[in-house]
Amino acid sequence: FAAQRHVLTYMEDAVSQLLENREDISQYGIARFFTEYFNSVRQGTHILFREFSFVQATPHNRASFLRTFWRCFRTVGKNGGLLTAQEYHCLLQLLCPDFPMELTQKAARIVLMDDAMDCLMSFSDFLFAFQIQFYYSEFLESVAAIYQDLLAGKNPNTVIVPTSSSGQHRQRQPPNDCSPLDGVEASLFYQCLESLCDRSKYSCPPSALVKEMLSSAQRLTFYGFLMALAKDQGINRALGALPDKGDLFLDPTMDQELEKLIAQVSGLSVSSPTSSSGDTANLPVRNSPRINSPWKPLHHRRKMDAESEGSNEETDSSEN
Repeated sequence: FAAQRHVLTYMEDAVSQLLENREDISQYGIARFFTEYFNSVRQGTHILFREFSFVQATPHNRASFLRTFWRCFRTVGKNGGLLTAQEYHCLLQLLCPDFPMELTQKAARIVLMDDAMDCLMSFSDFLFAFQIQFYYSEFLESVAAIYQDLLAGKNPNTVIVPTSSSGQHRQRQPPNDCSPLDGVEASLFYQCLESLCDRSKYSCPPSALVKEMLSSAQRLTFYGFLMALAKDQGINRALGALPDKGDLFLDPTMDQELEKLIAQVSGLSVSSPTSSSGDTANLPVRNSPRINSPWKPLHHRRKMDAESEGSNEETDSSEN
């Protein structure tokens, strides 16, 4: 259970944060620090403003990052905004400052089919493509290698499954007599993917859903496969980070918190008429109630201090 839930990863990170901030934590107590740390892990707020190596360290971290990105920026799609890959990358960096551009570009290629990377994309198209590319990144690297082997006519049984994302996955160029536009045979491709899922230690889409997705296709291209993964709502539900596409812009809990914040701001702006001299001494004093926010682990307090208070309250409230 500890290995499946990556408990050691979180224990090591908690101890590291404790040692790094021991002077600040001493006023709260070690027991409270660990309690709040693991509460934040459970709530999914522990990935905020953390380094990319930690954000991608576990499946739970990846799902938490996806959910946070959706909740923070869903208004982009709700308002009908269209952004470029570079602009979406800037949004990702607001949550993870060192988020690699390469992953953003790979997600954009799923939407744009490896063409016109400066084109505008809707929030929903980018989000579901980004989910597949980010959460299943190691799996997709292995799939790319398998696909190139099939194009080259190699025996699928000799395909080597990579064990890391450290650059072992080299793009193989198909021979001149093979056209990538024709794709590969879907049934043979699925057999290779099924074998990959059985022996891969990384997160993979449910093989039954992949089989169902490919059952109606005779041949398919690599980007066609990625697009099908991104659009499949069964795979989206199995991953569990994002709502269905029809509910993508609905978040009642977040909306309620935003309404409270807007009401407070509106209340603070209400005042009695001032005198002609502009004297504001007679303005009524309003004691607006504050929205209680749980104490956050100290491992990102200093980073959060650089952000605006209102932005933090909105993000924190979204995870309660």
